Amino acid sequence: MSTAGKLTGVIPPVVTPLTDDRRLDIASFERVINRLITAGVNGLFVLGSTGEVAFCTDSLRAQIIEEAARIIDGRVPLLAGVIDTQTPRMLDHVAAATAAGVDAVVATAPFYAVTHAEQIRRHFEILGDRSPVPVYAYDIPVAVHTKLDPGMLVDLGRAGAIAGVKDSSGDDISFRRLCLKNRAAGEPLTLLTGHEFVVDGAYLSGAHGSVPGLSNVDPDGYVRLHRAFLAGDWTTMRQEQDRLAALMEICLSAKAVTGWGAGVGAFKTALMLQGIISTNQVPEPFDALSGDDVDAVRAILAAVGPREPLPAGRR
Repeated sequence: MSTAGKLTGVIPPVVTPLTDDRRLDIASFERVINRLITAGVNGLFVLGSTGEVAFCTDSLRAQIIEEAARIIDGRVPLLAGVIDTQTPRMLDHVAAATAAGVDAVVATAPFYAVTHAEQIRRHFEILGDRSPVPVYAYDIPVAVHTKLDPGMLVDLGRAGAIAGVKDSSGDDISFRRLCLKNRAAGEPLTLLTGHEFVVDGAYLSGAHGSVPGLSNVDPDGYVRLHRAFLAGDWTTMRQEQDRLAALMEICLSAKAVTGWGAGVGAFKTALMLQGIISTNQVPEPFDALSGDDVDAVRAILAAVGPREPLPAGRR
């Protein structure tokens, strides 16, 4: 197993910057990745939900992984989402991603066709058996309509089928159960939370790291939070998390759009306002945030965001 199999710390799910005509903006992608690495993150995850995997053609997926591998150049581990409807399609993505040099892959449960518990278990067993790099299970029931069972996940970890779990379920009770079962089994899994608002609580439960979309906007904050956790500095953890929770309000500030478009749209808008990406463009059928929604993000950034100057006049 590669070092990515024991990966802990802050692993941002990297945004996919687009040009106005919705092609990959390579120059902006370089700025995003280099800024994250400079902040001290422990790995990078492309083609997650924040990275627009559900919108990407196969050719765009390949381009994103290729460019990410080139830019990272071995400085931190690279994880790539291989998310698709069913096992055979995911295996094709695993083959393409590993050929491009990723250190680990991230997979959801199958979706579209109704899939029951034993088939979900078998799905991860197949991926684990056939992937040449570690597999992380991605628990995101809002998107795939399946909640991964904590006991099953720990069993898969003990068997070596998966190396860890990226938990974006928003279910703190289930995550606590997963942490307890993982600890009782000798911690075969690396547990990563994708819940921006309560990373400190996840650490208290037994998480080993975080995969927060907001870390694109404020990587230093999540790195400070993780380092405070390692130092046992719970006061700093709480203070940093409170500020990050206030910053996460950017994802709830839009009035013209809700859901995914509001969340990732806000991340991209914040990065545009910080001068890191050139546009806040998003994939069709969504439209980029504009007008009052941009102003709302700007106001929150100014109040609680990273202490970086916001270029004037960006709309």
